[in-house]
Amino acid sequence: MEIITHSQKTSAIDSAAVERHSAGIVNTRRIALALTLLLATASAGPAYRYQLDGAGSAVSARVSFLGLGHKTARFPVMRGSIRITPDRLDAIDLDVELDARAMTAGSKTDTDYLRGKAFFDVANYPVVRFSGQRMAMTGPTTARVEGQITARGITRPAVLAVTFRDPPAKTTGRDPIQLTATTAINRRDFGMTAYSLLVGKKVAITIQARLVPG
Repeated sequence: MEIITHSQKTSAIDSAAVERHSAGIVNTRRIALALTLLLATASAGPAYRYQLDGAGSAVSARVSFLGLGHKTARFPVMRGSIRITPDRLDAIDLDVELDARAMTAGSKTDTDYLRGKAFFDVANYPVVRFSGQRMAMTGPTTARVEGQITARGITRPAVLAVTFRDPPAKTTGRDPIQLTATTAINRRDFGMTAYSLLVGKKVAITIQARLVPG
């Protein structure tokens, strides 16, 4: 026969009470978190989506050549979009794709080199892409956008310095957005290591974008 003492009964009751109390705290915290997220979503204003106007936009990549001059590649064919919430400018959704097969670099020789396997290898990797998820405003019309650049199938982090024509906080979803963005990458990070004595490793990228509601 098993004899259960008063102290054992009290211990079992106390343990059950502690478990119920702990579970109650966890549930309370979950409810509080859910309410916080719900209120944050409810308090944010509307989000607007814009499409990149390819005809009104331009993208170029500039690299030093022989240490004396520069070569510039241009990407005339592109598409992209941005989703922006004026009340939550930190949380953006930016995506731009460049058709590397349409890239030009002045002369036919330069264009062929850049499209070839030593550089962009457009036969296998026809798209250069930039995506951004976070934006930190540094002024009414200036910002830093954190994201990634993908070229030759390789993705690396990148930060764009962006200047808007008009304050993005005043975006209404009706008027176009115009901006200029710049960044710099190391071409070797993307497997473009050829001609290291002739072509610089730093590539300066400039994006002039016009985005329209849609």
